[in-house]
Amino acid sequence: MDTYYNPEDLAKFGTMGEEAPKLWDNFMQYYSSVFEEGALTAREKSLIALAVALAVQCPYCIDSYTQDCLSKGIDEEQMTEVAHVACAIRGGASLVHGVQMKNIIKKLEM
Repeated sequence: MDTYYNPEDLAKFGTMGEEAPKLWDNFMQYYSSVFEEGALTAREKSLIALAVALAVQCPYCIDSYTQDCLSKGIDEEQMTEVAHVACAIRGGASLVHGVQMKNIIKKLEM
């Protein structure tokens, strides 16, 4: 099946620095430091990253952080629960934005 997303493209992520090496280096330094152990463990950060990847629907990030979670001993049941957390937050965000819709309707009814 053809798709806009090609799994092989994940391995090409590093090519994004070819024309802008300084920006790439800055990004990679920041990105790496974010995932270092701190107030949160690397395991916790991987779970958060997977949840965000699912919420923003990035297939490359889902691929990468599913593998990262597995490498940190996180099992499918835990990752599935993370998927449901992401779904609940994303769904709730859509619902709360319904208040904006209601505000517009009330304004137009005046």
